[in-house]
Amino acid sequence: MAKRRRVEAPSADELQRIEDEFRHETPAAARAALGPGRAAAPIAHVAGESAALSHAASPEARAGQARMRAELDRLKQAEAEGRLMADLPTAEIHADALVRDRTVLDEAEMLELRQSIAVHGLRLPVEVHELPGPRPDGTRYALLSGYRRLMAVRGLHDLTEQEKYLRIRAIVRPAAEIDAAFVAMVEENEVRSDLSHFERGRIAVIAAQQGAFGNIEDAVNRLYSTGSKAKRSKVRSFAMIFEELGDMLEFAEALTEKRGLRLAQALRHGAEPRLRDALSGRAPETPEDEWALMEPVLAEIEAGPRRPHRGGRPKSAAPVSGWADAETLHTSAGITIRKQRDDSGFLLRFEGRGLDSDLMDSLIQEIRALLEKP
Repeated sequence: MAKRRRVEAPSADELQRIEDEFRHETPAAARAALGPGRAAAPIAHVAGESAALSHAASPEARAGQARMRAELDRLKQAEAEGRLMADLPTAEIHADALVRDRTVLDEAEMLELRQSIAVHGLRLPVEVHELPGPRPDGTRYALLSGYRRLMAVRGLHDLTEQEKYLRIRAIVRPAAEIDAAFVAMVEENEVRSDLSHFERGRIAVIAAQQGAFGNIEDAVNRLYSTGSKAKRSKVRSFAMIFEELGDMLEFAEALTEKRGLRLAQALRHGAEPRLRDALSGRAPETPEDEWALMEPVLAEIEAGPRRPHRGGRPKSAAPVSGWADAETLHTSAGITIRKQRDDSGFLLRFEGRGLDSDLMDSLIQEIRALLEKP
């Protein structure tokens, strides 16, 4: 049988030695958690802290925290989507970050806008997007839309020196690609103010030249995608005028639709050199003076023979011009007009290879002028 070992209680000196060693090996923070003279193992201290942090809040407090988190998420989403408004210093907005589609600001309209803002405040904010970094002139935002409103607010500060006109209400949109920025600017102006035909064509050419679109055709189709086919055809005609004569015309914005379509048709027939020579003769003082310089060139081209088409199958002989019968008229340009009638009224049908959208638009304008009351 094994001999039992006798266990003896440690002496007071041995107990003091053991306690001193334990205190030396245990962190001070763990010992302090139990108060003077008492020691606690580290796991006990960790468990105590976890219990304190997991103290259950009241149902009302938890519901309030959940609402705050939901509101914060909605605020972040609205900011990311560009649905937040801010009061920005006008000096920090770069007004000419995009080439504007409007070339002339009518002073009478600007005066009316300034008066409206002074009396009623700015009813509609401008739209900007933040630049990648501040520019040397201190601007931090690029203007997308609201050019006239920004100019009006700046003008009010110049007139009144009131501090409230040093800032403007703005919607900060997400940074956009240049093509989307051009589209946004054009859409805003199409809705809120009438642009001239020349201004529409001009911005299409500039947008294409700046690389926002592949070519002018693509620019017109994207910028005026909601417009009718006839409207886009007119924009292309005035784009041609800007592209070939924009540097020569002093009163291009005053071109009427009818005159612009005539001018574009002449340019298609190679009239650019002759028109540039006519415009370089003297400086016009009015839109009518400028048109008077070009009109003889247009009249001469319109009266001359059309350029023959090249290639293709041989053409059949054109019908003799004049009335073929009581309902059919052949013109010398190869266009046939047929008159028809039904229960609602008369119909005119136009046929021939020489027809295009621009010619039909001009024809409609002529019919309108004929039927308008004096």
